[in-house]
Amino acid sequence: MVPILDYLLERQISSQWRGMLSALAAEFEAQIGHDELRQLMYRVGSRFAAAHPLPEVASTVDLAQAVNAYWQQMDWGYVELSDEAESLRIVHYCAPLQAFGGGALAWTPAFLEGVYQSWLSALGAQGLSVAQTSDYGPDAALEFRLGRHTA
Repeated sequence: MVPILDYLLERQISSQWRGMLSALAAEFEAQIGHDELRQLMYRVGSRFAAAHPLPEVASTVDLAQAVNAYWQQMDWGYVELSDEAESLRIVHYCAPLQAFGGGALAWTPAFLEGVYQSWLSALGAQGLSVAQTSDYGPDAALEFRLGRHTA
């Protein structure tokens, strides 16, 4: 199943951007450290979220629908949300982050972290933070959690 998924995700990335984004990522990595790249992508995600605010929602189901409406129109995969005892679990599938190249998967997910942090803070999740809790997996998933995180 993974080769099929890899093929489909590769087709999702526009050929007009693939080479440019890969070169951009390589230059970033040559000039900027890993932690700084994560901070940069987080800020880019925050800027994206500010430009695309979510409507008011009444439930986790409504939140998932609102978030997925943005991701679907942009061809950026989809998200599944689940309320857990101490956190909100956010699993984002099929984000086209491979467009930056495989090595960039160490820092590009911070874009989504910044998006989710900004969206959820704007909806009232003050004092809580979003943290990435998994690497990009063979199922093209990234997991984040909204909760009280300690450094």
